[in-house]
Amino acid sequence: MTQFGYRTLGFGSGEIVGDPYSAYYLVVAGGGAGSNNYFHGGGGGAGGYRTNFGGSAYTLQPGQTYTCTVGTGGTITAPGGTGNNSNGVDSSLTGSDITDITSTAGGRGGNNYGTQSIDGGDGGCGGGSGAGAPGGTGGAGNTPSTSPSQGSSGANAGPADDPGGGGGGTSASGSGSTGGAGTANSITGASVTYGGGGGGSRYGDAPFSGSSTGGAGGGGNGSSADAQAGTDGLGGGGGGSERYGSNAGGVGGDGIVILSMADVSYSGKTTGSPTVTTGQGAGSDQTVVKFTGTGTYSA
Repeated sequence: MTQFGYRTLGFGSGEIVGDPYSAYYLVVAGGGAGSNNYFHGGGGGAGGYRTNFGGSAYTLQPGQTYTCTVGTGGTITAPGGTGNNSNGVDSSLTGSDITDITSTAGGRGGNNYGTQSIDGGDGGCGGGSGAGAPGGTGGAGNTPSTSPSQGSSGANAGPADDPGGGGGGTSASGSGSTGGAGTANSITGASVTYGGGGGGSRYGDAPFSGSSTGGAGGGGNGSSADAQAGTDGLGGGGGGSERYGSNAGGVGGDGIVILSMADVSYSGKTTGSPTVTTGQGAGSDQTVVKFTGTGTYSA
């Protein structure tokens, strides 16, 4: 191919192909589910968060196709059993000519079976632990490690009768039974907070009854009754529920993948039915391609 500065000619194809252009991404994984089995369970960790918005843009090559994979939130088993709830699912942006980006799913909230505490799951953000003797450990965030960090750890829970630990968020760890906060991003042209951790469960009797707050950015509230789900499209962790399996924990929120580029560069070639909005950003000249389900963009 010969590049003339404005257009590029594809030899043998008879096709005029545009020049490479800059784009930004946001990739958020699915959040982990909050605990819902037995009692004293933790909140789910938020899905991992990775972005180049505000930093160095990617260069997209015309004729190349980029796959945007959106991870779903973690699920729960039937209340009352001994099976664990699940981590979320990874999200990614991949292409043959770029460095692939994978955001790791949020870790599940830990449980407590009788006197045995179950640690929170590791992930992009760690799940909060279950409470019990001698208390559990929150799951590790930023697992596997990325730079910048994709998320924070879940909270450790105390002995029996304490609330479950809060799930980690993308910008802060869980604290006590409160989910960690997410991270604000303006890639869409408006500030939106992604990746809040789920709140830990509350013991059913006073003074521990009530609810625990999920982190800003879609984290579900924990409860002494049914817990709140993480918010889809934000990758929030689900809240933990309480007690003896009669109440349901919150499922994790689905993740999201967003691309942003100049209006004049947008090709219009997508699969998977993303939401496409033009005239966005500070200069009102950006096209935002928002994937809430898996699809592709061809530059």
